[in-house]
Amino acid sequence: MEATLDPQYIRKPNFIAKLVASKLFWVLAVSFLFAYPVTKSVLRQLPAELPVLGTLPHFMFVAENGENFGTETLRGKVYVANFMFTSCTTACPILLTKIQKVQHRMRGVLDRAAIVSFTVDPETDTPEVLFKKAREMKANPHVWRFVNGPMSDTKKLLVDGFKVPMGDKEIANSVMDVAHSNKLVLVDQQGQIRGYYSIEGDGINHMMIDLGLLINQKKMN
Repeated sequence: MEATLDPQYIRKPNFIAKLVASKLFWVLAVSFLFAYPVTKSVLRQLPAELPVLGTLPHFMFVAENGENFGTETLRGKVYVANFMFTSCTTACPILLTKIQKVQHRMRGVLDRAAIVSFTVDPETDTPEVLFKKAREMKANPHVWRFVNGPMSDTKKLLVDGFKVPMGDKEIANSVMDVAHSNKLVLVDQQGQIRGYYSIEGDGINHMMIDLGLLINQKKMN
């Protein structure tokens, strides 16, 4: 005799089981999985554009390799400007060590970005002296350049262009010194100043984020 199940022992499908078995459920689920990331991407708020803090005047100096170097050399690149002199024994070594790390972090955008170290003591820091400093700092000549210009032009560019202080060379504690800014200045592809950054704390991290924004905005345009 064939056994039969008592109706009371037959489990009826619950709501979840019916839902999973429904073709409509899977159509809606797959549609949501594809639509959600697209919608999220469209609605995501882009970072605010960096302000324009000034435009640098045209300049033409000499790089550590003896070649002319200036506005036209840098056009189309985002660059980090900094100010130093080779005989400095206080702040400059710290600054240049920080710049070494910036150079390492820029290794993926060497064709679109640069670092420019302007000497504030051009009479001492000839191109030959700057070349030795560049080699000492393991500067990649495709990204990090050391630049020398006439004292009057250098001071005008820094004070009137970059809007950073620069003192006259003077004797301080028997050491030749030149007062100058330790700030890093971010300049865009058109020679416009887009930010000033400290080498302390999160300053360099913030600068690298802004540098990436400038490069990517240019690519999108």
